[in-house]
Amino acid sequence: MSSSKHAKTQSMYAFENQSSSIAASQMRNALNKLIDAVPDDKRRAKFEKEMDSFFGLFRRYLTDKAQGNTLDWERIRSPNPDEVVAYSTLSDAGSENLNKLAVLKLNGGLGTSMGCVGPKSVIEVRDGQSFLDLAVRQIEYLNKKYDTDVPLLLMNSFNTDSDTQLIVKKYQSHRIRIRTFNQSRYPRIYKDSVLPVPQSYDDDLNCWYPPGHGDLFEAIVQSGELDHLLEEGKEVLFVSNGDNLGATVDMKILNHMVESNSEYIMELTDKTRADVKGGTLINYDGQVRLLEIAQVPNEHVEEFKSIKKFTNFNTNNLWINLKAIKRLVDADALRMEIIPNSKSISVGNSEMGVLQLETACGAAIRHFDGAHGVVVPRSRFLPVKTCSDLLLVKSDLFNLRHGTLVLDSGRFGGSPLVKLGSAFKKVSDFQKRIPHMPRVIELDHLTVTGDVYFGRGVQLKGTVIIVCSDGQKIDIPNGSILENVVITGNLQILEH
Repeated sequence: MSSSKHAKTQSMYAFENQSSSIAASQMRNALNKLIDAVPDDKRRAKFEKEMDSFFGLFRRYLTDKAQGNTLDWERIRSPNPDEVVAYSTLSDAGSENLNKLAVLKLNGGLGTSMGCVGPKSVIEVRDGQSFLDLAVRQIEYLNKKYDTDVPLLLMNSFNTDSDTQLIVKKYQSHRIRIRTFNQSRYPRIYKDSVLPVPQSYDDDLNCWYPPGHGDLFEAIVQSGELDHLLEEGKEVLFVSNGDNLGATVDMKILNHMVESNSEYIMELTDKTRADVKGGTLINYDGQVRLLEIAQVPNEHVEEFKSIKKFTNFNTNNLWINLKAIKRLVDADALRMEIIPNSKSISVGNSEMGVLQLETACGAAIRHFDGAHGVVVPRSRFLPVKTCSDLLLVKSDLFNLRHGTLVLDSGRFGGSPLVKLGSAFKKVSDFQKRIPHMPRVIELDHLTVTGDVYFGRGVQLKGTVIIVCSDGQKIDIPNGSILENVVITGNLQILEH
């Protein structure tokens, strides 16, 4: 680099650092005003801790932005053989380590993306039971079968906490202990001024956000739940998304973690064309790390999406050592990559651009000793993000056993690809249009768009495409058997 270019770069960094210092000072002053206005001492102390944690995240965001901290693509390597192991190589397991286990479901999300009010975990997914009902049944069965006491923890957000507290009361007579705690509540910040949106500690909910599941580590320590688990002799925390119906307790992985003295295990599964954006494990400067698509330079995005180069992705089923969490949080050593999430909110009569600074718990893998991935069967990744996913889990493709969905033995291969159009986006519309689940055991691909309704006893086989034009309606008659067909708005059935 020439001396003039070097001086220019140094000057640019100096300007960025100066701007960052000013922004940090302004943010600190704004947060102090929010803290000072809290009337109650106990509430103020808790709020101050949250704002201090947020300020640490904000200051790190400014530093990263000023220094341009990005991954060097040329230093990315495939993981070493000991950093990613196959599930099939794990030894058969007994139940001796179940007394060391606690299960945590991430329960901070709302069901708004599927047109529902309240926590997503209460959406009915199968036989009148919700995500939460199924999780409770799984662990209750485990506790009865092995005469153990695996507790279930729910990490709520301020969006889901009050509803969840009411819901968990119905499980009081079950053989399961359910404990809840809240993740942090951080202030959204204006994109233009980089100042906090809330004007007071109790400002409208729209002014705040839950900062992603990377907040798990700080939140479980601050709540006192981690110390409580350690006092009970628990050693391992199995973490998963609340909407992943495949995330059940697996004793082979639990025993492998204990025997290998690993502090962190991430479940990976083979990538398909539907998963090309999922994060994957890499080796970076001799350290195992999670690589997310947001970190990939634009010129390498297609390479990242390649199924050949990056063969598996993160399911967010994580097994984490509790003592290691406490050690790292106490030392303030966790530095997960920050994900700036842009949103817009209504302020008065106008829309304002805001930022949410978030982190993901998968990104913490590089801070734990002996951390590695286990490539698990696809059956352990069964998320319900849309009504297309909901159709599959409600169908004859799966049987329900003690709260666990098991693929029907009559099914050859994995799940079919289902794409339901915008008319099926809300659960209420889905239920109205498909009041009786079709048989899909022999289905490969289903696409449905437009104003379409299904009758009772419908069977779908092979590839079925139903396209209803605007202003028209298609009713699939009771008892229809659709196999390798395209159905258009005039109900013309074509060979596919």
